[in-house]
Formats: sequence, structure tokens, C-alpha cells
Amino acid sequence: MIPTDIHVNGRVGIDQDWIARARTLTPILDGAAPRIEAARSLPADVLDALHEAKLFRMLLPRSLDGAELELASFFQVICAIAAGDASTAWCLAQSSGCAMAAAYLEPRTAREIFGDPRAVVAWGFPVAGQCRAAPVAGGWRVNGTWGFGSGNRHSTWLGGHCQVLEANGTPLANARGQPIERTMLFARSSATVKDDSWNVIGLRGTGSDTYMVTDLFVPTEHAVVPRATGRDQQQAADALPEVEPERREPGTLYRFAPTSVYQCGFAAVALGIARATLDAFIALARHKTPAGMNLPLRDNNAIQSRVALAEARLGSARAWLMEILREMWEGCAASGYVSFEHRIKLRLASTYAIHEAREVVEASYVDAGATAIFEGNPFERRLRDMHAVSQQIQSNPAHFQSVGQHYLGLQPSARFL
Repeated sequence: MIPTDIHVNGRVGIDQDWIARARTLTPILDGAAPRIEAARSLPADVLDALHEAKLFRMLLPRSLDGAELELASFFQVICAIAAGDASTAWCLAQSSGCAMAAAYLEPRTAREIFGDPRAVVAWGFPVAGQCRAAPVAGGWRVNGTWGFGSGNRHSTWLGGHCQVLEANGTPLANARGQPIERTMLFARSSATVKDDSWNVIGLRGTGSDTYMVTDLFVPTEHAVVPRATGRDQQQAADALPEVEPERREPGTLYRFAPTSVYQCGFAAVALGIARATLDAFIALARHKTPAGMNLPLRDNNAIQSRVALAEARLGSARAWLMEILREMWEGCAASGYVSFEHRIKLRLASTYAIHEAREVVEASYVDAGATAIFEGNPFERRLRDMHAVSQQIQSNPAHFQSVGQHYLGLQPSARFL
């Protein structure tokens, strides 16, 4: 039986079983990391282990044999997986956000897409101006190209975010002038995947390829309305249908937008990388005496202070993010929606966590000295992975500006809150 949330004194607790199974996989993933990098994808034995642990089903509804985990547990699972291999953790976090779409599909369609125990949905960002869906009898005619399709190589279905067109090709907009969008779900075999496009320095194993479809028919039931990410969802009664879609699952989890999953999931990847890097440096410092020095690293006062500060940075960033996730969950369970104030806090805490993790990784790499530059050591791959994480949208420093605007009584300028 798949474990469910633990409730203690009315509070949602942490599901230790899921965290324990993730920690069991950490050394396996650490050992497989060179193969994952070389293949630029997750090898069969790694995928078998992930599916055996049902980690691709963490955020699927229980009605689909998923775990429907609360986000604080999900966050800790991703942290543990990232300590072994960041690419694996990134793929899990990405696919978990995609799995949230199951809550908005008709039950028969949800079972069609997610019923296979090894089902995985992946999607990426639309290439500007090239992702359109035009209405046809029974569905949509879809043309589009999407990039950064993390985990698509082991996926069974892909998604494509599209702007909706009129029958005559005119883009549709709602009463507020906003483009109307749908996420089209289609079998991976229906797409053309450019698997030679993912040539990067970090997160190589995610295989985040570009993929495209041309004049692909997508049935109406395979089109998902994106969740709102604007201001308070208690205003849903006044929202337009294309802003607040029909939710078919009653669980608290599905009152969150996938954006929240990506924020806490990718912050967890960063924190997991930093935790493993710092642990590796501490192990090194206990026995390494740098060339030209008389004392081992551990007896260096500056090193001692930096290790302590690194522990404080990671611990505080992680604890704050966990606190906010629990607070958000309890508030949503009580009110029925995720408040804008909570989403602001999550954006701030997740962005901050990624930046703090990067500082810890960089400091550990530098303090490890020449040891860190050789392939196969615990530092160089994690440094590259960390910088790949910190280059993507979830860690954009502009988020700090947007949050600051909110606290100063201004309208935030960023879309991704």
C-alpha cells in the first residue's frame, strides 16, 4: 500500500517512508552518476529503481495509484535524490509538476495517460511564436516546438503549452486581453525529438531535448487548461473559465499550481547538491594536508569557520522553506486556496535556497583545492550541476525584486509568482 500523509494534532506531518526509500537510492545514484552524464539520460537500471520505489508517482492522485504526497515530504525526497545525482532529481521534480495535470483530466483520460505504472509525462518551454492550437472537429490541430524537455527520453507522454487560435487563425484572448492557452498532451511517439540539442555543462543527464509536432491532432479530452498563477485564488468564483479550470480531484495538493511544485522541487535539487558537496568537503578536510602546508585542512581556523557557516546557510534555508511549505499546506487545507501571500513567501524562500546552495558549493569547491578539478571526484560534477540549476528561471535574481515590490506595496513585475 502506498503511504499517505500523516496527521498529528491536526498538522500535516512528514511521510518518513518516502524519504527513507529515497535515501536508500542516494548511494546507487551517486555510483551511477558518471553513466548518467555520459548517456545524457537516465539508464535503464536507474529508471527501474525509480519506478520500483514509485517515485514518479509521488504527486499523482491516489485514484490513479499515486501517493498524493504533501509538498514538505516531496521536497525532502527530492533533496535526498539530488544528493546522489542532480539530473535524476531534476527529472523527478519536473515530471512531478507535470503529473499535477492528472487532477484536471477526465478520469478515463487520466487513466489512459497515467495508468501504466511506468507512465511519465514531460514537457518544456514553448519556443516563442511557434506553439499554436487551432480548433478542429473533436479536438485541436497543434503545431509547436518546445525546448528544455527534461526527462523526455524516458517519458511516455509529452505536453506542449500552446496559444489557442480561432478557426481562422486569429489568436484568442480572454476579457482581460490575456492569451488563452492550453497544454496539449500527446504520446511521445507523435513528436520529433532533437536528441542532439542537449549539449550543456551541467544537469547533462536530464536529456532536456527540444521536440516538435506538425499538424498533430490532439483530442479535446487531452487538452488541459493551465492553472492560474495570478492573485488570490479565493477570487475563483469571479475568474474566467480559462483562468481557473475544473479540478476533478478533491485533495489539498491539487489546489496548488504546478509552479509551486517546480519552486520547491528545484530548490530541493539545489539543496541536495550542496548537502552532498559539503559532506564531501568535510570528509576531505579531515585527512587532506594541502601542498606546502603543515596542518590538515581541518585544523585551519578559516576552514573551521567556513564549514560552520555553510552548515548554517544550508540548515536555515532548508528549515525556512520547510516551514513555509507546511504553513502553505495548512492554510490551503483550511481555506481551500493558496493565498498570494503564501506564494510570495514560497517564491522568496525557494529562490533564496538556490542562491545559498550555490554559495556553499562554490566555497567547498574552492577550499578543496586541486583535488576538485579532477573528473570523478565529488566536486567538479556537482559544481557544474549547481551552476546549471542556478541559471534557470526558478533562481532568477529578479524574483527578489518582485517580492520586494510586493512588500513595499507595489504590484510585482514578474509573472512567475
